[in-house]
Amino acid sequence: MTKLSLTINGRAYGPVEVRDELSMNDFLREYLGMTGTKFGCGAAQCLSCAVIVDDPDGTSCTSPTCIASAASFDGKTIRTVEGLARDGELSELQKAFIRHFAFQCGYCTAGFLNEGQVLLERLAKAPVKRADLESTIAEALDGHICRCTGYVKYHEAVRDVILADSRRYLVANQ
Repeated sequence: MTKLSLTINGRAYGPVEVRDELSMNDFLREYLGMTGTKFGCGAAQCLSCAVIVDDPDGTSCTSPTCIASAASFDGKTIRTVEGLARDGELSELQKAFIRHFAFQCGYCTAGFLNEGQVLLERLAKAPVKRADLESTIAEALDGHICRCTGYVKYHEAVRDVILADSRRYLVANQ
């Protein structure tokens, strides 16, 4: 058994004892009832299970939860898809996913949303040229697998959020 303390979606959890072999995916779903994070392939290949890890330096990245132990997240700050909405209001990215019907079965959607959110935050700090936007989005979403083949709609939804606030995400006059 391992004692685990972490922050999820702005709320502190722990210390709580968990089995050493308990995956973070199972901890989120079974212990906390956060079912937005899905279990896909079980090998960190599809990234349906990806959550956002917020580093102390202000940067963020996604991390798979299916093969990572809950204990490996001890002391970390993470965000799940449930944490993207604020005060009952969907984020701009979530709204764009709905507008574009950027999901079919919805199984991989949480991973794509979290990866898209990390990209938006990165571009807000380091905008890119408009000419580089398509490849930047493709690179960010690469690795996420959608078995329903909704890739184009995911890409379009992320692009539309960026273009709707181009002064924030794109280099000026480029």
